[in-house]
Amino acid sequence: MGLWSTGALRLAVVVLAVAGLLAACSGDAGSSDAGVAEPGTSATPSASAPSTPTSTPTSTPTSTPAQTPRPTRQERPPRSVRVATALTAVQHLAGTIGPRPGTSPAYHRAAAWLQKRLTALGYVVRRQPFPAPAGTSWGVPVPGGRSVNVVATWGRTDLHSPHLVVGAHLDTVPQAPGAEDNASGIGTLLAVAEAVAGRQTRLPVVLVGFGAEEPRGPTDDDHHYGSRHYVASLGTQERRAVRGMVSLDRVGVGSALPVCSASDPPGALRQAVLAAAERADVPTVACTGNRASDHWSFVRAGLPGVRLGSTPYAGYHSAGDVVAVVNAPQLRRAARTTVAWLSAP
Repeated sequence: MGLWSTGALRLAVVVLAVAGLLAACSGDAGSSDAGVAEPGTSATPSASAPSTPTSTPTSTPTSTPAQTPRPTRQERPPRSVRVATALTAVQHLAGTIGPRPGTSPAYHRAAAWLQKRLTALGYVVRRQPFPAPAGTSWGVPVPGGRSVNVVATWGRTDLHSPHLVVGAHLDTVPQAPGAEDNASGIGTLLAVAEAVAGRQTRLPVVLVGFGAEEPRGPTDDDHHYGSRHYVASLGTQERRAVRGMVSLDRVGVGSALPVCSASDPPGALRQAVLAAAERADVPTVACTGNRASDHWSFVRAGLPGVRLGSTPYAGYHSAGDVVAVVNAPQLRRAARTTVAWLSAP
């Protein structure tokens, strides 16, 4: 009987030890004391927790840092805009190149410069040539000839899939250096391009520097040659894929940013851009009936388009449209609003 009691005692000790081990293995999975990590944080494991995952079917496997996929460049949100990028463009286009009617040698130098800047940011850039007729541009005769759009995308953007377009015209009337009209728009386009380069936007983005926007006659058909050609070049599915177009035109003057539709009622796109400006803490002025920019080429083809810019100023279409006219805060407002629109959920 003493031998039997000693064996029983040993058996009891073993059973208790096994039960304790099982309790230790299962306790962290179900105990509220372990805590739940808040989104974006990690919980500190208990000192008693096992260093390897348990085999309990209800436990959730975890990944080690080496197993966690690293974020790609395309997954990062757009960064803050650099107004210095826009100011550099204004200085070069208006201060160095100067007047650049859409078919002139000066225009083609400007187009080559823009292509180089976008390529340096990592974009795939193509030139889209088109003819522009002779005419009279703001009272000055201009010859006909070839102009070109500069079109930039990130990687292999499929224009048959939903995407957004941001554009600005690169040309001027013959008598103006065009700092505000429209080196300000091109400078803002480059600041936006820099901010979203390789980063996540809600839809893919097409950036366009349009040629021959300035009038060569009195009617709509004597105006906006580059953007009209761009829209005409789109196939049916490509047109359907354009979810919105923003034209940056005269965005360097004023203390509030004009957000303008071509028609009244203005439509959902203008409201979306105004909402983006509010998120970016940018004061705005809403307007309707503004057709004097490249967004009109999209709207008249049945596509959604709005214009940023158009504050009146003394140097409009004159030799007084010089670098000093443009102010950095307004450029920043335009770029911040555009980036916010591209980034909106």
